[in-house]
Amino acid sequence: MKKIVVLISGKGSNLKSIIDACKQRINGKIVAVFSNKSSAYGLIYARREYIPTHVITENNKKFDYVLSKEIDVYEPDLIVLAGYMRILNNFFIDHYKGMILNIHPSLLPKYPGLNTHRKVLKNGDLEHGSSVHFVTEELDKGPIVIQSKINVFPKDDENSIIQRIKDKEHIIYPVVIKWFLEGRLIMKEKNAWLDGIKLSLKGYI
Repeated sequence: MKKIVVLISGKGSNLKSIIDACKQRINGKIVAVFSNKSSAYGLIYARREYIPTHVITENNKKFDYVLSKEIDVYEPDLIVLAGYMRILNNFFIDHYKGMILNIHPSLLPKYPGLNTHRKVLKNGDLEHGSSVHFVTEELDKGPIVIQSKINVFPKDDENSIIQRIKDKEHIIYPVVIKWFLEGRLIMKEKNAWLDGIKLSLKGYI
């Protein structure tokens, strides 16, 4: 069975959806959950399932090196970022090249970085969503695997669009993880490939 390590910083709703998917349709096992915040509620989800948890809070140049050494103990096949809010350095990304996935709450390449929902509302966008992508050295610019979309309505605020986006994230992220663990999804030549076919810049349609 393939091994997954998940990195979180907050509530852990995507982590919970992945835990549930591993019980039902993913031939993989979460072998450890790491967080840079001891208060991350997602750690509770992991502990309820007896998944080993680790909290690394040191804020120094060696953080990513220490993190990688602790992760390597588990010999993971895949690193999943699920609301992990710390930027990983080039050493870490190169160490796990082609095996780190992230989910970002915008329709990349639009709105990389933070406060995506606020920007959508401020700019009057009619559409919003999330993108699952491979992680590369450029922040939120790795090859996109899949996107989910929602309509933005005049009555919406940040909380309402966050809830609708999360509902879709909980569907698409486990699907992408399943593809990767089955060997169907890879990163090659700075592109995402599914079943031997190079995906478009917007990912799987």
